[in-house]
This record gives sequence, C-alpha cells and structure tokens, in this order.
Amino acid sequence: MAAGIILPMARFAIDPVLQAESEGDMKAVASVDDLTDQPQRFDFSYDQVDAWVTSEVTETAWIYQEGDEITALSPTCTHLGCTVGWEANQDHPNQFFCPCHGGRFQKDGTNIEGTPPTEPLHKYEVEVRQGTVYVGKAESQL
Repeated sequence: MAAGIILPMARFAIDPVLQAESEGDMKAVASVDDLTDQPQRFDFSYDQVDAWVTSEVTETAWIYQEGDEITALSPTCTHLGCTVGWEANQDHPNQFFCPCHGGRFQKDGTNIEGTPPTEPLHKYEVEVRQGTVYVGKAESQL
C-alpha cells in the first residue's frame, strides 16, 4: 500500500526532470540581418509554466556576429547577478561593464582579471533558422 501511495507522488515531483527538451525550447530573438560586429541588446519573451501558473518571462541577450559565427551572451554578471552593459563605462570602451561592483568582461564574455567576476559571462546556445537567430539555455563557458 505504501508503494501505491508514494510512487505517484514521486513521479509527480520528478516529472519535470524527466521531460525531454524539445526544439520549442529555442526562442526567436533577432533577424540575422540586424546583427553587427558589435554586441547589441535583444530582449525576448516566452511563457513559463510553474506548476499551475503560466507567466510571461522577458530575458535579454547581447548578440553579435563575426564572420559566420554568432555569439549570444547573458547580461547577468557572474559575480553577484547584476546586469552588465556593453560599453556602459567610458573608461572601459569595448567591454561589458557591471556598474554595481565594477566587474568587466571582454567582448567574448571573458572576465577581466583583477575585477570581481571569477568566470566569464554565460553563453546562450544559438541556432539560425531561415534568417532568424534562436537562443536556448545560457550555459557557463568554463
């Protein structure tokens, strides 16, 4: 009897972990024609389901293209989670800058030694389909 009670509850609790990711996990963000060799901020939204509640979530990616390679970086500072901006500080051109604690990152997201962040900005998985840039999860570059 105990197994009959516990197994359905365990399945309910771990079901999200067992769900396979699908192509739908990629979000359309920008047209390839809009990209330049300088990082640009692109906001994108999607519906997120938490238990029985559906809410719209808006996220941001800094995206640029060099040659055939498209890079999409998370704006979240790896020090304490503040938001970084591209060329947000005149003293540090061509860098991402975190105004909260002075964190700095190179264009490719690499953290600059001697500043608070101890790892690079996270990088989004990127796909291009029919001229549109799609991003997936942001993952550590380490």
